[in-house]
Amino acid sequence: MNFSIKDILTITMILFAVIDVIGSLPILIDVKNKVGKIHSGKATLVSGAIMIVFLFVGESILHLIGITVSDFAIAGSLILFFLALEMILGIRFYKDDSSATASVVPIAFPLIAGTGTLTTLLSIRAEFKEVENIIIAILINLVFVYLVLKNMHWLEKLLGTGGINILRKVFGVILMAIAVKLFRSNLHI
Repeated sequence: MNFSIKDILTITMILFAVIDVIGSLPILIDVKNKVGKIHSGKATLVSGAIMIVFLFVGESILHLIGITVSDFAIAGSLILFFLALEMILGIRFYKDDSSATASVVPIAFPLIAGTGTLTTLLSIRAEFKEVENIIIAILINLVFVYLVLKNMHWLEKLLGTGGINILRKVFGVILMAIAVKLFRSNLHI
């Protein structure tokens, strides 16, 4: 085991920026308001499992079924695009009314363990050879994700309706830009 505090901190910061649970707060609150409750523990565990499994076998699974990392990223960018449209326009594409499944889709995937996070993990795996450092960085991020999900009610009160609406529109546009960038950078015609 080769633990490196520097590598752990670097990977943690990269994943924190990509996961962007704070930037996703308006989406999370929106989903919570639609379905009534988000199971923060379930969402955190599922997203963690997705990230760790993908870290080890993601690229192999994609290649096995004939999908490239770019194909996967484009599909995820479309999901993010529709989530952004919901935020900006106030229309609803996501129709699931079950809080049990909402904790998995769209919370665990694609918001927390989305295509951006998963493709970033593939890049991190190529750059940082010690898998234990990557797993520790994932776990650190999952603790933060859990705390945000668990305290959404308090954060919602802190921001207020006006603050949430402003964040929803601003981060909707940002999310749409990320979706377009993800789509454009992975479209190889």
